[in-house]
Amino acid sequence: MLSISNLSFYFGSRAMYDEASLHIKPKDKIGLIGANGTGKSTLLRIINGEYQPDGGNISKSNECTIGFLNQDLMSYLSDDSILDVAMQAFERAVQVQKEIDEVLHEMEVNYEDKQVDKLAKLQDEFDRLDGYNMQNKTEEILEGLGFTTEDLPRPLKEFSGGWRMRVMLAKLLLQKPSLLMLDEPTNHMDLPSIQWIENYLSSYEGALIIVSHDRQFLDGAVTSIVEVQNGRLNVYAGNYSFYLEEKELRKEIQKGAFENQQSQIKQAEKFIERFRSKASKASLVQSRVKALERLDIIDDVMDESAKVNFKFNFTNHPGRYVLHLENINKSYPPRTILKGANGVIERGDKIALIGANGKGKSTLLRIIDGGEEIDGERREGHNVVKSFFAQHQLESLNIENTLLEELAAAGSKKTEMELRGILGCFLFSGDDAFKKIKVLSGGEKSRVALAKTLISEANFLLLDEPTNHLDMMSVNILIQALIQYEGTFVAISHDRHFITQIATKIWYIEDEEIKEYPGTYHEYEVWRKEKERNAPSKAEQKKEAKLAPAPVALVQTDLTRKEIKKLQHQLIEVENQIEALEDAKKLIEEELSKPEVYGNVDKLSLANDKFDKTNKQLFALNASWETLVVQIEVLEKS
Repeated sequence: MLSISNLSFYFGSRAMYDEASLHIKPKDKIGLIGANGTGKSTLLRIINGEYQPDGGNISKSNECTIGFLNQDLMSYLSDDSILDVAMQAFERAVQVQKEIDEVLHEMEVNYEDKQVDKLAKLQDEFDRLDGYNMQNKTEEILEGLGFTTEDLPRPLKEFSGGWRMRVMLAKLLLQKPSLLMLDEPTNHMDLPSIQWIENYLSSYEGALIIVSHDRQFLDGAVTSIVEVQNGRLNVYAGNYSFYLEEKELRKEIQKGAFENQQSQIKQAEKFIERFRSKASKASLVQSRVKALERLDIIDDVMDESAKVNFKFNFTNHPGRYVLHLENINKSYPPRTILKGANGVIERGDKIALIGANGKGKSTLLRIIDGGEEIDGERREGHNVVKSFFAQHQLESLNIENTLLEELAAAGSKKTEMELRGILGCFLFSGDDAFKKIKVLSGGEKSRVALAKTLISEANFLLLDEPTNHLDMMSVNILIQALIQYEGTFVAISHDRHFITQIATKIWYIEDEEIKEYPGTYHEYEVWRKEKERNAPSKAEQKKEAKLAPAPVALVQTDLTRKEIKKLQHQLIEVENQIEALEDAKKLIEEELSKPEVYGNVDKLSLANDKFDKTNKQLFALNASWETLVVQIEVLEKS
């Protein structure tokens, strides 16, 4: 489908790619990995035609269509609703829908046979394009990516960059290109949305190239890994877990080959040195010299494990309890975040705060920090020293400082050698310590800000999405640091591998309360899935509601019980009417699709009227159903 042959690409004098090759087949699902700055996003832009290679070529089949999701799309703004923007994926179907509407409008005043024929052809094309389902498909994908039904008519420009990116992703998924390229698609996504897109991509019909630092996401979404290293593209025929195992095997083979070659080189050099001055051995010496010159040198294996050892020194040690939250109320009208919520953080707790976007995770973290106005009591423990990390704090770094100066400003009183050692742990070696902050990339700034947070002698860390913009090696360093950290922390993250490694407790917000699971994220996931599996389905709940009245408190009077019974009887009747109307609506939709109906203006008008009338009745009945449910709930609690 697409072939990259002997690709060379330079940034100035630096070779990003040096005779790299890769062949992409129609259903390949590729995870593109590598350290920050190795050229992963650059490769996607070369494939997309935005950059021209300095050497080699890229060829693709005529049928190959490319869809590219990149971080630049976060800046796209539009007055159109997010539903309309995503539905632009069905460009031809949307155009046909407009033409159908125009023909129908003309036929109201000027009915002719040629217009009937035109309408029939347009409706036939619309049906072939699956136009009748395009809105349902769009809504399904947008809601899978975390949007609510109420969000769909809102203009795109009202949403933040991360949410706009999701709309553009929805549009790409609906277009179904034969090669879909995604650059960090899980950035700015919550866990439920990541799990949804992972499941969706695992069954995607076309080919995929995904740049991601989320190893668990890659495990679920891809079937091969391509690693960018030393200007080459190294292919591993499996998911990320397979890549880790296979790479270790390749390292062992390479190490053995390197050591053997080095031994041969030393023997040859000894021979040359020993017999260089002997004329009888001149031809043999010359032969060995030429052999060494022709030798294809095998590189030694680089240690990429980046094992680090942090020493955390606390001047102040807190008591048993770090924080008490009691009867906390917090809202941003009309939305309530917390209502009567309670939570306790003890010394040594390592808490992952998880959940969907919009549930209030960042708000709760700011409440824990003391930076939010609340109703209720927030009680901080004895000798608690906090340090807060969030992405916006990258902007507070002094861009004129060197890395050493910036770490010294954290107030840890560490020596220059100690600070250089910490910088080394965060992959800044040698003269990197004297680089100015202003020349660093986003990921490098993030590493500096994290280093400052960790050396601040705080015994209570608050971390909001600390793995954003970090490559896999940097995430691994942060995991090791937090495992060695003897204090207390609360971390918000969507990286499942990260929270699986670092958390011993899980917090989440549900029903406007703080809920706690006393275990690791892996244990929490097993518990959650078991809970969902054992929970009755909506259909079963509806059936149970019909068969038996809800339990009534013993303190209720006979009059209250009679009122509840009467309302429940009315609720069942309304549900039966809704069911009957939904069946009638389906019959009308079938009637509208018949040629003898849509080809006849009178029949079409009559069918449309019936459809509108049925919709209005359904709307009214659904409103009645909601009112009855609320009335029953109020009486049951009285």
